[in-house]
Amino acid sequence: MKAMILAAGRGTRLQALTENTPKALVKAGGMSLLERLIIKMKVQGVSEIVINVHHFADQITAFLQEKDYFNIPIDISDESSELLETGGGILKARPFLDDKEPFIVHNVDVLSDIDLRKVYEQHVSSGALSTLAVKSRKTSRYILFDDVLQMQGWENRSTGEQVIPGNTETSLTPMAFSGIHVMSPEIFPLFTETGRFSIIETYLRLCKDHTIKGFRHDEGLWIDAGKPEGLEMARMLLGEGG
Repeated sequence: MKAMILAAGRGTRLQALTENTPKALVKAGGMSLLERLIIKMKVQGVSEIVINVHHFADQITAFLQEKDYFNIPIDISDESSELLETGGGILKARPFLDDKEPFIVHNVDVLSDIDLRKVYEQHVSSGALSTLAVKSRKTSRYILFDDVLQMQGWENRSTGEQVIPGNTETSLTPMAFSGIHVMSPEIFPLFTETGRFSIIETYLRLCKDHTIKGFRHDEGLWIDAGKPEGLEMARMLLGEGG
């Protein structure tokens, strides 16, 4: 399995912690978020990784070199000149990902006990263009799914904005995106977006005519360690302050 780690963000929510350090190298439980995720990916069968970088990119590269790239092939997708967000970052990394096999995409600041192999296996068996790990939790923005967990739209509870590209008469279930998804390389020719954009924009455009599925993982651990309260929770659970 191939995987992409989204690690280019500035980490502004963590304020002082990322003034001189990239978010990917912020520590929880005595280990950086990036190291923790790479180790998890290796244990769960990932054999190649690409990491996008922007904020303090040189520090991430130096860290990987120091760790001898964790004895796994790791490529860098360099966004130093322009931060491309999730969709633009994935599209820029196309040369590393566009072959015959699906690939995992994982936010570096997400900590969870989700079994990546199960998400991958469901994706392959369903024939979906993309499979999004989703959870029933409180947030402001939700992805809307029908009763077979096919993506149908998106809504922002804070602003009241709702986007449902197709015509659906069934009731839709709001689920929070967990920052983990599996994508088939067949998605690359379908991108019309360019430059800096969110992958959710692409999914919303494509879900009307293509299969974009949800993978529910309501039970178990999930933490957004890119927020101060999430990082504090992660540090408490992992037994150390940093």
